[in-house]
Amino acid sequence: MGAGKSTALEALQRLGAAVISSDAVVHELYAHDVGLREAVLERWGPGVVPDGVVDRAALAERVFANREEREWLEGLLWPLVAERVTQWLSEVRATRPAPRAAVVEVPLLFEAGLEGIYDATIAVVAEEQLRRERAAGRGHALASERDARQLAQSEKAERATYTVTNDGDESELQERLEAILCDLGDHAP
Repeated sequence: MGAGKSTALEALQRLGAAVISSDAVVHELYAHDVGLREAVLERWGPGVVPDGVVDRAALAERVFANREEREWLEGLLWPLVAERVTQWLSEVRATRPAPRAAVVEVPLLFEAGLEGIYDATIAVVAEEQLRRERAAGRGHALASERDARQLAQSEKAERATYTVTNDGDESELQERLEAILCDLGDHAP
């Protein structure tokens, strides 16, 4: 949280990449997948699905601090997200002219062990204090349960194909991402 993944995704889109956010896919699934809503309702009751709508804050209270509950939800969500991303990638591959790249934002990519299914990975990192300030500016705190769930930024940076330090303004971030897209284009088959 607060490193700038969403801002980087927007910049990549401006630079000609097709983009999708797995978080946005989860939002879409909560809103439109009746089976998912019913499973969440059955597991946690109407307090989590008031008026037929998944309350993400109420859901987060139940899953982030409880490994078993989080794993149950991830086991339900991740296959649905993977199916939607696979469908999206098929659509992108059929697009003409082709975009510069197809970028999937996956906040827990390394934690889920999914890095091997992508041609390259980009870790967006920022200094801890800056992350906290950004999160607070959006009305979020870096919840210890969420932060504990994620690998350290240094480990993500070590495992990624590319690392972008997002410590400046959006134009600097976009320049760094442009360099990555150029490098990827130089290595395209």
